[in-house]
Amino acid sequence: MTIATSIINCNYNPHHALDASYIKRAAVLSDKSACLTSPHPNFGCVIATTGGAGKVVGEGYLYAQGTTPAEVQAVEAAGEYCRGATAYVNMEPGDCHGDYAAVSAFIKAGITRVVIGIRHPLQHLRGKAIQTLRTEGLQVDVLGEDIRSNTIEDAVKSCLVVNAPLLYRSAYRVPFSVLKYAMTLDGKIAATSGHSSWISSKKSRSRVLELRGRSDAVIVGGNTVRQDNPRLTPRLGGEHVPMRVVMSRSLDLPEVANLWDVREVPTIVATQRGARSSFQKFLASKGVEVVEFDFLNPKDVVSYLYDRGYLSILWECGGPLSASAISDGVIHKVHAFVAPKIIGGKNAPSPVGELGMVEMTQALELNDVGIKWTIFLNGLVTPSKSKPNKLNYIVHIGPDVLISGYLQPIPDSTPVIPSFGETSAIDSSLSPYESPIIFFYKTWDPYGSFSNFSPHPIRLPDENGDYVTWPCVVHYYQAQKFAGSSNPNAKGYIEAIHSAKGPEEAARIGRRTQREHPNMVRTDWESMKIEVMYKALKCKFSIYPHLTSMLLSTSGCILVHASPHDLFWGGGRNGEGLNHLGRLLMKLRSEFIGDDDKHKPEVSTGYLNYNHIYI
Repeated sequence: MTIATSIINCNYNPHHALDASYIKRAAVLSDKSACLTSPHPNFGCVIATTGGAGKVVGEGYLYAQGTTPAEVQAVEAAGEYCRGATAYVNMEPGDCHGDYAAVSAFIKAGITRVVIGIRHPLQHLRGKAIQTLRTEGLQVDVLGEDIRSNTIEDAVKSCLVVNAPLLYRSAYRVPFSVLKYAMTLDGKIAATSGHSSWISSKKSRSRVLELRGRSDAVIVGGNTVRQDNPRLTPRLGGEHVPMRVVMSRSLDLPEVANLWDVREVPTIVATQRGARSSFQKFLASKGVEVVEFDFLNPKDVVSYLYDRGYLSILWECGGPLSASAISDGVIHKVHAFVAPKIIGGKNAPSPVGELGMVEMTQALELNDVGIKWTIFLNGLVTPSKSKPNKLNYIVHIGPDVLISGYLQPIPDSTPVIPSFGETSAIDSSLSPYESPIIFFYKTWDPYGSFSNFSPHPIRLPDENGDYVTWPCVVHYYQAQKFAGSSNPNAKGYIEAIHSAKGPEEAARIGRRTQREHPNMVRTDWESMKIEVMYKALKCKFSIYPHLTSMLLSTSGCILVHASPHDLFWGGGRNGEGLNHLGRLLMKLRSEFIGDDDKHKPEVSTGYLNYNHIYI
């Protein structure tokens, strides 16, 4: 069922118009954190007084995981005006860490009504905040359920679009994939010689940089590397830098390329198993990550990036790879920049290669399933209304035209949570070889609080013995890499990590500094990092009783940090990882329940396989 058919239309209602305008405002606010919060939802909140036309008295948006919730920010901004006011949120508040901060803020502030754009898409969070608020006596209206009209339908769509990456991932278990290309008026992406700089205008290229900055990864093919030698960086001064991914079966790639410079931006090369092993070693020596597939294709690469936790992918590839991605069904949206130029050439390349279609009736149509607008960084772009059920975004960017549309509709709000596995049987008598496995990774996981990225502040002494409050375990762990360093610049990096607004940002600073300034890392780091992590985890679980209860509830279960790319702290893609984070949590669990060492896993050694556990 699509959103367009799930809404029952009714006559115009001025109250509905007001509700819709505030929900749209919440969606625009939430979009300010695009990619800064990834892989987490974008949240925005508007608080308005009731009666008459109403008045906005508080606003907020979630900057990143671990920062102040949008709802709390709005309540703090509104102050005493919260009494009897209405709160508008683009998505149902989602608490996966047990603090209920957003819901509590509404209740304590005296909010009497909450209007929600869409329910939370993740199954273990879906409906929980709504039920809690209603139990506390607040009126809760969900758009499309409790309030229905054409005006409300548009507001629902704004909420869907702003969190489209999460909705696609939740429903289809793949990252949201966008194909971008620039072509001439006669449909060419390069001259016959292969020269392509530049088809589109400078303004269009700036928009592409914006699209990159809103993506978790950017994918190109080997031919793009050979022909264009791209950098694939946002270059807009933003804090988010997407992963660069090159797909090449043969690894027929140049030794000198901008993408092999990973000092600021990491690069993954996806290739076929056994391809040019010597060149793979060369790339590894440059710091490029090489991932082998039995048979390289877009579907498996997207699946791999899904496992890594990515929400959104931008494809900037040539015709053959884009055709393959479309054929595999992994492309959800298209951005086509059309320049008012004609270059001709029978053999000049086109943006999409052979799809095997022989009749025009087979052509793929772009549509938006009732969605007639889109969101960019600075707000809403209103399209033409000549075709209400077809995509009609024609946006002028300098001399060029941008046409955007969906090949696959945004999923409705009934997804199934992409879980790594769950267990209901908890039996402490089971041996590690027979025990059920509980996976944890990101916020769509019911056990997301086990992650070292969960936003739970901890308080631990620094190298001078003075107690310092750290925003989360990752902040503390990354800063300890440089504690006690003789380098005079180390203190500045520690302060930068400590003040990072979110755990993802803290991790980026710590990893980048370690990579660019290895001499700044403490000499005993490799031997101490497990101890540092355990110290931080123990502090975290000792401070928060609800976390301790959650950990103890897993007694008898194997805990696996389901990161497919972290072979040290995670379980790895095929169970080849050491899973040290899971092991530390099991050790901590045993310590809390006072168990002996009989069934306690070792921390320092071991090989993990999802079918057989060797501890």
